[in-house]
Amino acid sequence: MTVSTKSRRTERLPAWLQRRIPLLGECGPVEGIVRANNLHTVCSEALCPNRAECWSQRRATFLILGGVCTRGCRFCAVSRGAPDPLDPEEPARIAKAASMMNLETVVVTSVTRDDLEDGGALAFAATVRALKRLEKPPVVEVLVPDFGGSRESLAAVLAAGPEILSHNVETVRRLYAKARRGADYDRSLFLLSEAKLIRPEVVTKSSLILGLGETTEEVLETFRDLRRSSVDCLTVGQYLRPGIEQIRVRSYIPPERFDRYREEALALGFRDVVAGPLVRSSYRNVRLGPPAGITAERRVEDARR
Repeated sequence: MTVSTKSRRTERLPAWLQRRIPLLGECGPVEGIVRANNLHTVCSEALCPNRAECWSQRRATFLILGGVCTRGCRFCAVSRGAPDPLDPEEPARIAKAASMMNLETVVVTSVTRDDLEDGGALAFAATVRALKRLEKPPVVEVLVPDFGGSRESLAAVLAAGPEILSHNVETVRRLYAKARRGADYDRSLFLLSEAKLIRPEVVTKSSLILGLGETTEEVLETFRDLRRSSVDCLTVGQYLRPGIEQIRVRSYIPPERFDRYREEALALGFRDVVAGPLVRSSYRNVRLGPPAGITAERRVEDARR
């Protein structure tokens, strides 16, 4: 069995990447809500391999600021080009969809919008506030772009009150020029560490995809960099090439290696680590309880180092 996507990918996947695909009818309710509210999801735009599973369980990750990115990372299937104008009604529609799906946790991400002065920060803030106005306000995770390194944009998002602030480094430092054109490894670390300085109680989170040619030591060094930036939670998954236009997979990482990475990351002090071949940054909810023995003051002190 192979995973079928519009990528026309023909290579046979390892056994550990083969899985049951839910029936179309199991995904229908979420698809109907998304379409009825004229929304984008990263599940569809990025060709996530977990879309059917998540939708069958009434989960989705909302994609704001349109469906067109101004950058175009070489591993990503989201369209690149000239974005559409901002939609001021989008936050309200996301809140409505979240209520219809009865979501207890809502994940909101976006395309990168380098064309906007604030990088889209005010749209993130408006979406968080719309969700918090619901009768049963959900836990909100925002998975943000780097905002060009703007502390002011980051602060605007945090002021809206999301419980979780995520920003993905995606890969190791050496591969940024190859895989993440327009991004900067140190800028991403800065954004994550600044989040703790601005709002120490927020849970911070980042993600890595493996199989792009990184070494084990480079992965572990990235873990250490993230902990030095006071990142609380980490997800680690396998890169799957979404289309022929994207960068090729260099290696498939077996499940036991992901298990070891999880143990090694937890030993560094991460609050929660989810690692596995099909793990994605919004695939599993992180724990929100405080880590034993680590205070907010300690995390701020770590961020300053």
